[in-house]
Amino acid sequence: MHQRKSKKVLIYFFLLVLVGSINNNSINNLKFQKIKNINIFGLDEEDQKIIIYNLNNLDLKNIFFISKKKIQNIIESNSLVEEYNVIKKYPHSFDINIKKTNFIARINKNGEFFLLGNNGKLSNNDISNIQLPYIFGNPELSEVVKLKKIIDQSNIDYSQIKSLYYFKLKRWDIKFTNNLLIKLPEKIEKETLDKISTFLKNIKFKNKKIVDARIKNQIIILHE
Repeated sequence: MHQRKSKKVLIYFFLLVLVGSINNNSINNLKFQKIKNINIFGLDEEDQKIIIYNLNNLDLKNIFFISKKKIQNIIESNSLVEEYNVIKKYPHSFDINIKKTNFIARINKNGEFFLLGNNGKLSNNDISNIQLPYIFGNPELSEVVKLKKIIDQSNIDYSQIKSLYYFKLKRWDIKFTNNLLIKLPEKIEKETLDKISTFLKNIKFKNKKIVDARIKNQIIILHE
């Protein structure tokens, strides 16, 4: 009985070695094709070329051994990218689908204006055919994005905002295209902006150019 078990163990051992050798030889002899096609969707042709050029510099040998982190770094280094996904298409290509960010403001940094995207990144201020509010002061870019989201949730029309002023006390002033200035409280909530919006619709602004909403539950109208 003991000899039979020993023989079975020995047979299994040789089978394991044989199968392992076959697999190793097959893997060693298998030649993977290099990456031939990188397709990018969602960006302009020029921006696509830049990303593809940088990806090709990674010397992508085959689709099975792509460095996910390196590809992420290259894609995310483009300030126009807000969201993306990478789809491998075997055996030698992959697609990158990109959602391009929307610009929300022009902001002054060190005496030069940049376009700020909804992704919180800065791009060159080389687009003149879109109407965007100007940001003055020195806010964190994430704070601007946060404010934009709150305004979008409220009844205030963001497209009617001419400029936004940020103060060191972490407070904002909003100036509209009709030159009406609203002084906001430190803590900005959707409900606060809705109350301001309703108030503005119910009064006439002939010589009134400043609305002070810094004090909770109070709105003060100041003449020019």
